[in-house]
Amino acid sequence: MTDTATTTLTKKDFVSDQEVRWCPGCGDYAILAAMQKYMADSGADPANTVFVSGIGCSSRFPYYMNTYGFHTIHGRAPAVATGVKVANPDLSVWIVTGDGDALSIGGNHLAHILRRNLNVNILLFNNEIYGLTKGQYSPTSPVGTKKKSTPLGSVDRPFNPIAFALGCNATFVARSVDTDAKHLTRILAAADAHQGTSFIEILQNCVIFNKDFYNKVVDRSVRADMTVDLVPGEKIVYGADKDKGLRFTASGLDTCGVDDAEVWDPSTATVSQAFAIAQLDTDPDTPKPLGIFRAVDAQIYDESVHEQVQEAVSAKGEGKIEDLVYSGDCWTVG
Repeated sequence: MTDTATTTLTKKDFVSDQEVRWCPGCGDYAILAAMQKYMADSGADPANTVFVSGIGCSSRFPYYMNTYGFHTIHGRAPAVATGVKVANPDLSVWIVTGDGDALSIGGNHLAHILRRNLNVNILLFNNEIYGLTKGQYSPTSPVGTKKKSTPLGSVDRPFNPIAFALGCNATFVARSVDTDAKHLTRILAAADAHQGTSFIEILQNCVIFNKDFYNKVVDRSVRADMTVDLVPGEKIVYGADKDKGLRFTASGLDTCGVDDAEVWDPSTATVSQAFAIAQLDTDPDTPKPLGIFRAVDAQIYDESVHEQVQEAVSAKGEGKIEDLVYSGDCWTVG
């Protein structure tokens, strides 16, 4: 680890000595580079930072960060990260997962860490496919996806990760793209500053099994018209000339001129507007929303746990394990 007390850190200080083993051209490289640079620019301390992952291509991430890290088991990164954060509340904890790891075997764990509002950051790499196990459809693959496990096309309706997080009452929900370093860095900074669980879906290109799946919305030739960036305090507008807008109506969202476009406020107490914007994903003719969907304050799980501990210590003293074991109802088995 680097002595941060006397040294100004650079991106290189967050690069580990491990060989990066992703496929050439994988979107994970761009995310890793953005994270390493953000860590240095934000003044993060490698000795006070932990990356926790599950299983999947994305879950190799902790090896490549010169910080502490855990490469855990499939879908269980939230459980391990909860233990890390509660036991060490001063640590900066980041969870790295994928659409399969988080939303299939790990769906239950993801739901509960979001509702509890643990003070950690979750990065969900979404390439709409299982990459590590060689190209099966995932919980975010569109209906009709033809892959090795669905040669006739998937008949499963996919998860919308943003809607899932909002449904779990997550306090910070956002979306970015692997190759847009400027946008991704802005979202990472907002998530890092948030107190509570931050959830970021990152559209990530799998060049082997689902190449360019998101080009229909993020390619330079169409991005201006096919994405809308949700920036707090700014109007919801899009288009090459920023001449198209969105406004809320009784039935959801409607297109409008710039003058009538809504000013976006992700801090609103209800999630109805964020849900309405998330539903743009279901219509291929509407822009895909990026940016910050929700950012609200709420009770923080790890802080509440430590408050309870301090209250118990104040009321009963430090105590001993033996006293706890033999307290309350006890039975003698003859």
